[in-house]
Amino acid sequence: MDQAEEMQAKPAEAGKDDGNVASIARQAIVDEKRDVFGYELFDRSVDHNAHTAASDAALLFNALSYAGTEALVGKKTVFINCTHESLSGGHLELIHPDRVVLEVPALTPDASDEAIAECIPVFNALRQRGFRLAFDQNLLRRAYAAWLPMASFIKLDMQTFELSRSEALVKFAQSHTRAQIVAEKVETAEQFECMLALGVKLFQGFWFAKPQLVQARTMRPMQATIIQLINLVRRQASTEEIEELLKKDPTLSFNLLRFINSSGFGLSCEITSFRHAVMILGLKKLFRWAALLLTTSRADGSPPAVGQTAVIRGRLMELLTAEMLPAEECDHAFVVGVFSLLDVMLGQPMDKALESVALPQNVVDALVHNSGPFAPFLELTRACESADDASFARAANALQLSNHQVNWAHLQALAWADDLNTENSAA
Repeated sequence: MDQAEEMQAKPAEAGKDDGNVASIARQAIVDEKRDVFGYELFDRSVDHNAHTAASDAALLFNALSYAGTEALVGKKTVFINCTHESLSGGHLELIHPDRVVLEVPALTPDASDEAIAECIPVFNALRQRGFRLAFDQNLLRRAYAAWLPMASFIKLDMQTFELSRSEALVKFAQSHTRAQIVAEKVETAEQFECMLALGVKLFQGFWFAKPQLVQARTMRPMQATIIQLINLVRRQASTEEIEELLKKDPTLSFNLLRFINSSGFGLSCEITSFRHAVMILGLKKLFRWAALLLTTSRADGSPPAVGQTAVIRGRLMELLTAEMLPAEECDHAFVVGVFSLLDVMLGQPMDKALESVALPQNVVDALVHNSGPFAPFLELTRACESADDASFARAANALQLSNHQVNWAHLQALAWADDLNTENSAA
């Protein structure tokens, strides 16, 4: 299916699918009655040795958001393996923490006391947002004493110690933390009975259930941005925040302006700015539109580099005009830059591409006829991408801008787009 909630449980040894599919192993965590308490999720889309911040919680978030948590884990608690880098990632801002436990690994064996201490503010911030944290038995080492209050769960690996040591480990954990203990990698009845007798309430391992492989389609950047928009609307974000997001995805903003100016929407005037569109549409209708767009968005389309270049152009146009034109005209300059590759993105001539979206005439003049007040700025923006020094100098001189001014603005635009790319690297 093109964008359906296509999830299918398979044996864990099943083959991997194409690069647009997230392969996630799901293993049950059970209570003392062997009822399912939750599921631990493992990314199986990449080589285990290539586990990175971009390949764990971010990719798992994509699968959970796109395919739906109900299909993957029902209403159970989700345990997600993380790296320390991913704990600071923007994708966690989009995950509802109520049923999510973040599994945090220990640092490298030679980690300094300072490195261990530097993690505490990150843990505190996550806990304040409602996330629960799980740690492995390294937490019980003296070096990690400062982490103990952060733990909601401690996982004891039954394959790393003799049963004779179980009582000492469990009692130490129970006396130094309020965290729930999870006995993991339980493979025998003897291990289960031993830990149960010591008061352990949660268990995981092959003796209870082997991992199942669940496959789900991942999101392209456009789909990731739609999810961000939906979350902004759900928390009733300000018009300014929503406008900033729309500025970062040319396809999304194009679709919104086309929709709100369509005959079916019934407006008597044309809407030509993102802010006006958000205000006219309202949060309720904006949410419905974004949800509908998400269900009909395609996984294919123009290469991500095209959208990235368009975003850089838009921001550069906005910066170049900031001190030379009124604020409203700067907004229009951003639209010129961000829609300047619309013909490439839609695969049709620019005049044809612009037929379905209402834009100010001076924006159309710049995009179609290379004329009007924005045309020199667009020419300079394009010159910044080329290696033609003569064209760059000619365009900058025409606007009486120095090399320093233009280069500074270009660097700012690149950094702004790079930040956006980092936020959406999970997609």
